[in-house]
Amino acid sequence: MGKISKSSKLFFTLVMVVLYAPIFFLIFYSFNSGDSMTNFKSFTLDNYKAIFQDSRLLIILINTIIVALLSALISTIIGTLGAIGISSIRNRKLRNTVLSMNNVLIVSPDVIIGASFLILFTMVGIKLGFMSVLLGHIAFSIPIVVIMVLPKLQEMSNSLIDAARDLGASRRDIVTRVIIPFIKPGIFAGFFMALTYSLDDFAVTFFVTGNGFSTLSVEIYSMARAGVSLTVNAISGLVFFVTIILVLGYYFVTTRKAKVGVRN
Repeated sequence: MGKISKSSKLFFTLVMVVLYAPIFFLIFYSFNSGDSMTNFKSFTLDNYKAIFQDSRLLIILINTIIVALLSALISTIIGTLGAIGISSIRNRKLRNTVLSMNNVLIVSPDVIIGASFLILFTMVGIKLGFMSVLLGHIAFSIPIVVIMVLPKLQEMSNSLIDAARDLGASRRDIVTRVIIPFIKPGIFAGFFMALTYSLDDFAVTFFVTGNGFSTLSVEIYSMARAGVSLTVNAISGLVFFVTIILVLGYYFVTTRKAKVGVRN
């Protein structure tokens, strides 16, 4: 058992190094005063200052944050209601069919989803820009929220709902005062996951963006095609730091709620 444990730890360490070494290498050179990633001259924050001095990049950053927040919020509301609807389906075959259709959107290649949205928006006459990107992000975020909320719904005992009905609670009261409070951890998890996916999505956004509207992922790709500069490193570093903050925020919220639940 000891040998297996050591081998597992070694394998896990190797995987972490392979995954994170390129990221830390990229961030390390974002502080380079030179103009390449081959020779580190000295420490500087000029590459980060250049981002905040570029009005166009700031607008793109604001666009990215607005789309991420709006899509995460709307998809969380729709996804939560959808998860409640799926869990309330009595017919097992129908429930599994609806859930399978939801899961198909998660495992489908982003390129296929992006191309499908492009064709759809073109057919219905929606101009490519802010609205098309927002609708695309909402669409691929809803299944994620459903998957995050459903396990909490399955943990909830039906006796809670039955007790609420016996006390004269309406359907609205049951949803708002019984179900929603119980599944809050799943709702928060879905929101943070949707927010993270929206921030770093490239494939779907690349297909549905247009009319001068862009997000950080598409802008980084465009800048990288012209030649990887240390400004790209700095932007990528900022996105990575924001993602880490979101993950820590989600961990803090879920841990705190778990402690409060244990105390109660």
